[in-house]
Amino acid sequence: MSVNAAGQHAGSSDGSGDPVVRYPNAFRADVVEEIHGYQVEDPYRWLEDRSDPATSQWIDTQAEIFGAQRENWETIDHWRSRIEALLGSGTVSPPVWRKDRRFFMRRNPGQEHAVLLCVEPDDTERVLIDPAALDPTGLTTLDAWQPDKQGRQLAYQLSVGGTEESAVYVLDVESGELIEGPIDRARYSPIAWLLDGASYYYVRRLPPEQVPQGEEQFHRRVWLHKVGDDPDNDVLIFGENRKATEYFGVGVSRDGRWLTISASEGTAPRNDLWVADLESSDPAQPDLLAVQVGVDAQTSVGFGRDGRAYVYTDLDAQRGRICVADPLDLRVEARQDLIRERTNSVLEGYAILDGDELERPIMLVSWTTHAVAEVTIHDLATGEQIGELELPGIGTIGGMSGHPDGGHEVWFIYTDHATIPRVMKFDALTGDLTVAAYPPGFVAVPRISATMKVCRSKDGTEVRLMLLEPIEFDGRPPPAPLPAVLYGYGGFGVSMAPSYSPSILSWVEAGGVYAIACLRGGNEEGEWWHRDGMLAKKQNVFDDFISCAEWLIDNRWTTPDQLVISGGSNGGLLVGAVMTQRPDLFAGVHCSAPLLDMLRYEYSGLGATWNVEYGSAAEPEQFEWLRSYSPYHQVREGIRYPATLFTVFDQDTRVDPMHARKMCAALQFATAAQAPILIRNEANVGHGARSVSRSVELSADVLAFMASVTGLNPGGSVANDGE
Repeated sequence: MSVNAAGQHAGSSDGSGDPVVRYPNAFRADVVEEIHGYQVEDPYRWLEDRSDPATSQWIDTQAEIFGAQRENWETIDHWRSRIEALLGSGTVSPPVWRKDRRFFMRRNPGQEHAVLLCVEPDDTERVLIDPAALDPTGLTTLDAWQPDKQGRQLAYQLSVGGTEESAVYVLDVESGELIEGPIDRARYSPIAWLLDGASYYYVRRLPPEQVPQGEEQFHRRVWLHKVGDDPDNDVLIFGENRKATEYFGVGVSRDGRWLTISASEGTAPRNDLWVADLESSDPAQPDLLAVQVGVDAQTSVGFGRDGRAYVYTDLDAQRGRICVADPLDLRVEARQDLIRERTNSVLEGYAILDGDELERPIMLVSWTTHAVAEVTIHDLATGEQIGELELPGIGTIGGMSGHPDGGHEVWFIYTDHATIPRVMKFDALTGDLTVAAYPPGFVAVPRISATMKVCRSKDGTEVRLMLLEPIEFDGRPPPAPLPAVLYGYGGFGVSMAPSYSPSILSWVEAGGVYAIACLRGGNEEGEWWHRDGMLAKKQNVFDDFISCAEWLIDNRWTTPDQLVISGGSNGGLLVGAVMTQRPDLFAGVHCSAPLLDMLRYEYSGLGATWNVEYGSAAEPEQFEWLRSYSPYHQVREGIRYPATLFTVFDQDTRVDPMHARKMCAALQFATAAQAPILIRNEANVGHGARSVSRSVELSADVLAFMASVTGLNPGGSVANDGE
């Protein structure tokens, strides 16, 4: 039996008759770096350089290996067909009102991207932005949009090829004519229109020539831009002499009087906040007054038509609260609680209904309890709860918005694991909650059962697990263990809220189990839950996930030979770490757009903005945290690693695909198992939005891989008669 240069057996089989995968001869460089007294090996550092011909050759060879394995996945056509069908409803968003005009997004069946539309007072509907019409290749995405306060102009942001490098444009809503653009370097920029629509505040990075090499993604500033002017003449408002990795938010109140600017260091769960009165100061030189600076809390402020400021904060309330104050005095001691912190629920958002036609103004408040949504109704003056909305199911709401000029209606999206997102409307005059808009297409949605389970982590902490299974089991373990997927994220305060997923529905419909873990690092239980899974406590996230896997096995939902773990981005780090810590517990791993080299993650993509979540290898103590779990550095020769599929995207400017390349090469060299280690590299897409057809192909490949690993054989489907 021969052995190739990657240390893998070649030209034989694993005893099952399946051919052994031949891996490329990936050169192991003698790269050793001393960091804080440790000798850190990095044999695949050369794979960080995408422009290196050796890296390109390695990628091409990996594509051949992936393609050869893919040919053996007999279920791809099934998954593609089901996902396409379950996406066939299209999508629709809640309306954004400006005077008597409303703006919303809709994707009809068969469209690759959602389209931005405007509806006139007479209900005439017009297309404003159609990404597919702008770019028939499907590579252009509409990243954000914001009408001015009168609804006469629209600022919108486009990027191409998955880079998320948005450029700002402005068009005239009435005529559809382009007024200005593109204005580049506006990635993740808010747009805050002044009342007259002649100018807006926005965030733009400094030109590359004005910043150190390698820091082009950072150094943001807040500018005031006059529509139609050369952006080089924009007025600098804020951001000088602050940290390079800070993100800024900017907003102007509906009446045009109040400017708010926030600043956060990277993705830190805290922000500084300033307010300026634009009636008493020049918008080009606003007199910014500090609301909070150097405070370990997240705070934002909105301004009501009643003259009060509404302050959302998690200061001394890690599940959130809403206070009221005089806009001219926003000191902590001058605030009064309106909506107090709850014991078990997280405050997610609110909407004010204060139309003159109402007997009394009210506030709708959205909460989540263990990631499940509820909405309460409160007297706006006192905060007293006077009611609660009966939502359609155990699900999620989002995009809550009312009419900014006052009114009695509020709109929001509702979805759950078996409900296609639809727009709901609450009418405070009648007390009715109704469906305002269904997606444009009809889809028969499979019937499934969704139950919340509770596991105990290594340290005894209760961790919730959403279990999705075929309807006939209804939360009870099946007669025999089933092929299962365990999904998690566990970071950045992101909650695993119930949502409609064609991939998940297809898997469960075919007879599998899909489990979603609400791990520490998320926000399911509030900011304390997030902080219990970040920095020095990151291992808690991995322990939680391992405990969820063990619970599924111990309770006979699945077995180690039938279990695949899945995660992307920070969730890719999760499954990468868990795979190296407990390779015996899983048959397969799907690892998408992952962070895996945690000693060098700060040097690429947006990594430098995440050291507030993970820590920095430049600091000795934090280096120890990172070294203890960094997946790339935990790969060991002779271990039987599970079958692994990395999915990465060439234009990903958030997480560099080099992480997956290096980890893939390390696993191919080290593994003692014959289970395939594969990487699927996709060009002209990035970390975020993509066309529908690309999403379908990716999901079909991932499900086919999972089915091949777990032995799931898709059978017949059972659908309800609702959607």
